[in-house]
Amino acid sequence: MPTEKLIVIKEAELTNNCPECFNQDLKLTFYQKHRYGKLFYKTTSEVTGQVLCNKCGSDIYPSKWTDDIERIFEYYQKMVVPEKTSLKFTTLFYVLILLLLALAAVGAYLFLGFVTK
Repeated sequence: MPTEKLIVIKEAELTNNCPECFNQDLKLTFYQKHRYGKLFYKTTSEVTGQVLCNKCGSDIYPSKWTDDIERIFEYYQKMVVPEKTSLKFTTLFYVLILLLLALAAVGAYLFLGFVTK
């Protein structure tokens, strides 16, 4: 089962008022999802955003966003450039492929040896 990890791709300090404590110290963070498995490493195209108040420490969910926060979120979302979607294989994958090819070659050699006798 692959594990998922969110990698920060962009952070921005906002001067909008927090809907919870009305302080002007918000932080906007965009994350890109990466999946790690034993045989592969995959960068997905899924990008998520989070607005966090630095004063009270609460997450500001989209249902509580003001129009200003929503506009700034959309502005920064256009500026985010995620990594390209990619799939990279680990060393274990290549070792297993080589082992499988070696077993197939040995099997073919033994099979041809018994057929010709």
